[in-house]
Order: sequence, then C-alpha cells, then structure tokens
Amino acid sequence: MKRKLVGLAAVATASALVLAGCASGGSTAASTDGKGKTVTLWLVGSDTPDALRSYLKTEFNKETGATLKIEQQDWSDLVTKLTTSLPDAKNTPDVTEIGNTQSPTFTNVGAFLDISDMYKDLGGSDLLQSFVDAGKVDGKNYTLPYYFGSRYMFYRKDVYQAAGATVPTTLDQFNTTVADITAKNPKNINNFSGFFLGGQDWRDGISWIFANGGDIAQKKGGKWVGTLESENSLKGLQQLQDLYKNASKAPNDAKDSNQYVYLNDTDQTLDADGNKTGDTSLAAATIMAPGWAHWSIGDLSQKDGKPVRTWNDATFGTFVLPGNDGKPAPVFAGGSNIGISAKTTEPGLSKTLLKIIFSKEYQEMLGKNGLGPANAKYTSSLGDDQFAKALIESASNSKLTPAAPGWASVEAGNVMEEFFSKIRDAADLKALAQEYDKKLDGMLNTKS
Repeated sequence: MKRKLVGLAAVATASALVLAGCASGGSTAASTDGKGKTVTLWLVGSDTPDALRSYLKTEFNKETGATLKIEQQDWSDLVTKLTTSLPDAKNTPDVTEIGNTQSPTFTNVGAFLDISDMYKDLGGSDLLQSFVDAGKVDGKNYTLPYYFGSRYMFYRKDVYQAAGATVPTTLDQFNTTVADITAKNPKNINNFSGFFLGGQDWRDGISWIFANGGDIAQKKGGKWVGTLESENSLKGLQQLQDLYKNASKAPNDAKDSNQYVYLNDTDQTLDADGNKTGDTSLAAATIMAPGWAHWSIGDLSQKDGKPVRTWNDATFGTFVLPGNDGKPAPVFAGGSNIGISAKTTEPGLSKTLLKIIFSKEYQEMLGKNGLGPANAKYTSSLGDDQFAKALIESASNSKLTPAAPGWASVEAGNVMEEFFSKIRDAADLKALAQEYDKKLDGMLNTKS
C-alpha cells in the first residue's frame, strides 16, 4: 500500500459549491426502508480492499433492502469531480470519502450534511480528533475520519551502531543524534544524511513547529491568521534550519516522496541469477515516512523472477519521533474523512451506511487490512508488530493542517513547499516567517 497522502490538487470555487437550501441533518434519522432504492458511495483509490467493499454492499442490503453502488475515484481529480458533482442532486454521490486536508474546503461552503446528531453514536470522543476537527465548522460535524495513516521514523540499525548512536528519547536528542551521525559518516558514503529531510518536505518538517508549541495558522477573532513568526514556531524553524544544515544532504527541491529509497542499499542490483551485484552504499541513516513505507524497505532479493525488498530486523528499525514532554512529537497524519452530501436524496439511508462503516465489525476490518481505524477502541485490530505499535503511538498526538476555508489555495499554490525550501539558507528566519504569514493571511479565509 503506497498511497500518497497529499492535500488538494485543485482549488474548489465557492461559486460552484455554495449550495442553496442545503438539507439539514438534524431531523433526519437513519433509515432501514430502502427496498428498490440505490445509494452511491465514492471511495478514492484502491486502499479499501475488495473484501471490505463486498462487506459494505452485503450489510447495507441486509440492513435496508437497498442497493449500495460503490464507485472508485482517483485522488488526482477528486476535488474537481466533487466540485462539480456535490452541488448537483442528480449526480452527487450520497456518501463520499475525501482527503482529510480537503474537508475544510467543502465543509465551509455547505457541501456536506450536518451529522452532529450521529457524532456520539458513531464513536464520539473515541474518534481521531484531529480528523474530526478537519470536518467541523462552528461546532457542527460534517465529515468524520474514515481511516488514518501516521508518520514515524525508519532507521538503519547498522549505521547507528557504527556511529555509536542509540535511539533518541527526546526531540533535542534526535536533533543532536542525526547531526552527529552525519558528521561521523561511519561508512564513508557520499552525500550521506543522518536524517534525510527534503527541502520542500513540509508535511514531515512541520512536526518540529508543532513539537515546540507552534502552528502554521490559528483562528483569532473569527479570522484565520498565519502564525509562523510566533515565538514557538520560530523555535521549531531554528531546529529545522539546523537539521537542514547539519543532518540532511537532501536537495532543496525534494518533497515527501519515496524517502525509503535513501534508506535502502540504493545501488544494489540483481544479476540474472538473482544475486546482488554492484555498490551497496546507502544515502541516509534515518527517514520519516508514513507507516506503509515499510513494505518498500529492506534487503534486495528475488521472488517469482522479480526484485523485492524484504524487511530485516537486524538491519532496519523503527521509532516514533519523540517530543520533549515525554509524549510522541506531534506529526502530520494522513488519511481520509467521510461525509454525506448535502444534496443527497437519501439522507436516512446514507446515515445507515455511516453506521455500518463506524461499526465495530467494519472498523476492525480496516485495521486487519493495515488501515488505521477511525475509532481508537479498535486500533488493536492493526496487530502488535513494531509497525502497528509505531502507527498507533505516532497517531496518538497527531495534528492536521489548519481547518481554514482557504487552505485549498495554500496547497494548490505550493506555498508551504516554497517556504520550506528557503529555511536552510535564510539569514533571518523571523523575516522569512513574517513574509509567509502575510501570504497565508491573504489566502486562509477565502472560500475559493
């Protein structure tokens, strides 16, 4: 599973999404009277396995007598399709999956049904609250978490051992450790990073801002404002600048894509007989990546005539990025939310579908398939290996991007990528932060 967790690929326009006379979710109960009716569910990408899709269809029909039609969408054009389909009662999906950072753009213009009356029954405070907040407007719930994926550290045990380093237990120790490993470069590798952090990789880098009590933006006096220049955010930016200068050799234009290749023996190849040949150098001792990266990390071998990577506990390890307060450092959590279209003609049946999705049975099915369940009560279904433990622990203190109506514009304009690419070489971090706070101020509150 290699889903790329990104934000918006396009900007939804308010004029296309403002829905006149949106249905209210408060007075519509879940319905079991669906004989002869069809409800459409949009799922995005292939992350939801076929077995889970079949379960939803079967249980929904058993519960309501209605047919559940599941249509798969692509992440690349989801925002565009939702922009045109959600306002159209004839073409809207009744229920749809949506990226967690995409939720604010649509909830702020009334595209989803108010499901506050179901919040407690669907999990309430046991649901992943950072995702809940992304789907909330003025205290009302419009979308709720579908599943999560979180970020943690993958590292080379052999390199750490050669450098005399141990797994850090505080954020300060982490910063010092990876800089020290870079300086020692125990295997004498060109362009070696103790911690590979791309110059534009803000989705990983914002953990240092969050861990110091800072934020990208906050809502003050009813208006969203950039807070990169706040005292706490600047502490994180100073640490990031130090990491960029002393721990990471990643280029300034590198983003959060396929970091695992720098942890592997990147120059290994296989000959016709499946034997390793060539240089076995690597480029990094530590990376930060979503949990499913472990499927692409390991020793190179051959299976069914194809090269594969196999995790080796003797060489590779995991740990959660530590904060300085005894808790995991806050990390940006990827994943999806789910909501009911405000233009659905079947609000009652759609609510019944949500009840099935948030049931114990389905939540545990998500976990058994490697997808973090929305409800914390069922995270044990992920298993008890090191990857499940790290995923659960890192997600316990996760955060999302600001739930501002204009966040779509920020992501579509690559504002954060641009800002992060300037951190390494900035002579005045405060001035840089002030410059980009002004950019954020002009974008965050615009519903477009």
